[in-house]
Amino acid sequence: MGHHLPEHGHEAGGGIPDWLPPALLLLAASGAYLLLVRRARRRNPVLGWSRWRTGWFLGGILLLGVALLPPVAPFAHEDFRGHMVQHLLIGMYAPLALVLAAPVTLLLRTLPPSRGRRLTAVLHSSPARVIAHPAVGLALSTGGLAVLYFTPLYNAITADPAAHWLLHTHFLLSGCLFAYAIAGPDPAPARPSVRARLVYLGVAIAAHAVISQLMYGGFRVDIHAPIDEVRGGAEIMYYGGDLAELLLAAALVATWRPEPRRATGRGSAGRGATGRGAGRGVVPARNVSGGS
Repeated sequence: MGHHLPEHGHEAGGGIPDWLPPALLLLAASGAYLLLVRRARRRNPVLGWSRWRTGWFLGGILLLGVALLPPVAPFAHEDFRGHMVQHLLIGMYAPLALVLAAPVTLLLRTLPPSRGRRLTAVLHSSPARVIAHPAVGLALSTGGLAVLYFTPLYNAITADPAAHWLLHTHFLLSGCLFAYAIAGPDPAPARPSVRARLVYLGVAIAAHAVISQLMYGGFRVDIHAPIDEVRGGAEIMYYGGDLAELLLAAALVATWRPEPRRATGRGSAGRGATGRGAGRGVVPARNVSGGS
């Protein structure tokens, strides 16, 4: 009843250790981020770049390394509890740290103006607005768990090393998307209000709790693993997921900034009628909204 991957413990094609490719990829990602930080500080020494942001990114890379390298990775191939630890690290904890590193803002500070405008246009496009909505991240990250664990999909994926890496990629990208939509410091077009984002986060918390409880009770769950492993994995999801989502809520509060108040129509009309607003350099309300 085990779910470990066949012949996937020590080497990948050509005798290369299977931990080497992810290790090199993580090192490359760290180097790329640090290079962008250096460029940003050179381009604008006064503005610089926050060491906290850099620390968040390196922390996220470290969490991914813990999940994808020994001893956690071999344990995850043999025990469902290890898989669940991987899921939490790759899909919840690491994405939050990476999102708090504000990689898009860093990239915008280092790109030439023309490329920066292109990237900004992409971020404000209609497809980006849809993808960046919390409902999409919620459906992909939390909704995908029900499909994974209550259908034969999990057993099929864990039997194929390539599909297993695709699952890791899905966990990471969907987790980053949800964390970005809820509490990302990077610019986001048409981001919902804080109250709405808290509602989506509450739905994610409730869904995680329901899925983990159903898994613990063995209701409709389709996981080829011993029952003690499944129950242990359910407990890890329940408590570890709660902690991750509390951290995400804390990040939402920490990154929230009140929106500037706009002048009311009566006030704008009054200033326009008397002419005193123009004399004091007050910009009309419609111009303020157009530039925001």
